[in-house]
Amino acid sequence: MSHEGIRFVSAEDQARIEAAQKPLSRTAMTPARVRVLITEGRGLEIDWADGHKSAWDFKWLRNACPCATCIDERAKEGRIAGQPKAAKGDLLPMYTPPAKPNSAQAVGRYAIQLNWQDGHSSGIYSWEYLRRHCHCGECQLAATKLTGAPN
Repeated sequence: MSHEGIRFVSAEDQARIEAAQKPLSRTAMTPARVRVLITEGRGLEIDWADGHKSAWDFKWLRNACPCATCIDERAKEGRIAGQPKAAKGDLLPMYTPPAKPNSAQAVGRYAIQLNWQDGHSSGIYSWEYLRRHCHCGECQLAATKLTGAPN
C-alpha cells in the first residue's frame, strides 16, 4: 500500500487553493490594455476588460516565473510565486542587478512572454495567471478575507 498521494493541508491553505481554482469570467482574463514599462524599469500594467487594473514590478514577475523549472525550484525551497530566493550567508554578498526584461512579446491571445536580461525566457505568463496574482488593494483584501491572513 502506497501513501504517496496523501497530502495534509491546513484550512487556510485549502481556502487559498479553492480561491485559486474558482473560475474567472472571460472579461476578467481579457486585457483591454497591456503596458510593459521596460524603459522606465517599473514593470507590467494591465487594464482588464472588466474595468479592473493590475500592476506588477519586474522583481516580482521574475521571482514568479511560471515555467516548469522555476515552479519546481520554488517548490523545493518552499517559496510562493513572487517570493525571492533566500539570501546567502556570504560575508560579502555579490551585487545582482535588478530584474529587468530585454523584451516582451505576446503569445497568441492568452499570454505574454518576458525575455529577461539574465538569459531566462521560458516563462509564459498567461492572462489568467497574472489576474490570479493581482497585487491591487482590492484583490489583496479579498485574499485576506478568504484566508484570514495577508498573502
